[in-house]
Amino acid sequence: MTFHILISDPLSEEGIYPLRQAEGMNIVIETDLTPEQLAIRIGDFDALLVRSQTQVTRAIIEKGHNLKIIGRAGVGVDNIDLEAATEHGIIVVNAPDGNTNSAAEHTMAMLMSMARKIPQAFHALRNKNWDRKSFVGVELKNKTLGVIGLGRIGAEVAARAKGQRMNVMAYDPFLTAEKAEKLGIGFGTVEEVLKVADFITVHTPLLKETRHLINADAFAIMKDGVQIVNCARGGIIDENALYDAIQSKKVAGAALDVFEQEPLVDFRLLDLPEVVATPHLGASTIEAQESVAVDVSADVVSYFTTGTVRNSVNLPSVPKELMLKIEPYFDLAERLGAFLTDLAESAAEEVNIYYSGELAGMEVGPLTRNMLKGLLKRHLGERINVVNAWYWANQKGIVVNEHKSSVTRGFTSLITVEIKTANGVRTAAGTLLNGQGARIVKVDEYLVDVVPHGHLLFIRHNDRPGVIGRVGTLLGKEDVNIATMQVGRSNIGGEAIMMLSIDKYAKPGSLEQLKDLAEIQYVRAIDL
Repeated sequence: MTFHILISDPLSEEGIYPLRQAEGMNIVIETDLTPEQLAIRIGDFDALLVRSQTQVTRAIIEKGHNLKIIGRAGVGVDNIDLEAATEHGIIVVNAPDGNTNSAAEHTMAMLMSMARKIPQAFHALRNKNWDRKSFVGVELKNKTLGVIGLGRIGAEVAARAKGQRMNVMAYDPFLTAEKAEKLGIGFGTVEEVLKVADFITVHTPLLKETRHLINADAFAIMKDGVQIVNCARGGIIDENALYDAIQSKKVAGAALDVFEQEPLVDFRLLDLPEVVATPHLGASTIEAQESVAVDVSADVVSYFTTGTVRNSVNLPSVPKELMLKIEPYFDLAERLGAFLTDLAESAAEEVNIYYSGELAGMEVGPLTRNMLKGLLKRHLGERINVVNAWYWANQKGIVVNEHKSSVTRGFTSLITVEIKTANGVRTAAGTLLNGQGARIVKVDEYLVDVVPHGHLLFIRHNDRPGVIGRVGTLLGKEDVNIATMQVGRSNIGGEAIMMLSIDKYAKPGSLEQLKDLAEIQYVRAIDL
């Protein structure tokens, strides 16, 4: 099978080496496409690889009828419409580690250049102006660096700043006292960090919550003469507020590698002598560009060859050792969802998934996604996959709950799915039998032993002599062969069920005839 891959931004040849080496990869490099041209071309491709230049909008994604994976050779994915990608079941991968060192080094270079006014002094010297008095800088030693966002890059910057004998104070929503102590830094709220810092560097993603995080109110609580660095994402700093803060002398210096609009259109900030700037060069090293391209290329190859990825943005990654343990349950989980969708007479409003035994001690999110995939595909079609199953469950207002219990219930591991509909509650439980594969072992309150595969008939009936024979006779007349039969009952003479495995799908007429038999209450055809 051949997979068609479009690379629409410049990537190094070394970076796409994993794609070149893999079999069945047709690589097309077109780095000068307009948005209109990309919208026309994208429908032919299974994968799209970009850097920051290509804007992968909803309009582009909706034209990508065959698109399965988008790779961003870099850390941020703000040029990709994640919601649209998830909605359409497209995996988005990035390279979160590839440019960490490069970005941290660039941040420190910008910090030092700003503190010592190196670019301004060089510019004056290039103009044959020997001016030492105008470019007196400040030392970093014993100054406090405020780090907003202590992820991979923020932590690397903090470590380098400590090497310059700076004091570091950081904010991150996931920063704990234990981690801060281990790093040898202080921590506090955003406001506390802004109040004490002599230098501030931001390292957060650009989200709705972080857009203009550094605004006029933030500048108002900073020290007079503070200096600020942004090598993360344009838009974290309100550029108009920064301009005013520099003009008022509240801010003594700014070092910017990223801007709210790129390529840069409004050059007002660069007219200020206190500002040093570069055109988004944080990841622009030979090593980083190769590394991020290699990472996403490897993930694309892995997806098409094994179905797994390492650095998904919209699908939680699973450690390899855990994947080996839960992967055998993927198909069972999906079939339980599909089984209950067929069994129920109306759409699910709430779903409860109970994991018992060994599964209770594992990360079961991937299993829940597979179950939802099976549950939703019956009504929403092939567009549903493990990437967008949660999204569409939320869109349809389905409440999904996971529960865990160490109680084995007689099985090494057991998955029980309960769906609540307008007509009541339906339940099915399944497990893997050693050497025998998947089994449905309980339907509602009835114990059974059914292989969840092929054409099934679910029949609820009164437990009376001759019922089973009449069902078999009728199906025989309809040329429907019964492969296996399981019967479950609550008590003698009470309500009971039959689960039949048949060789071909039962015609609607056959089902109607079954419903007309005495003692038959309910008949449902299930196709797995």
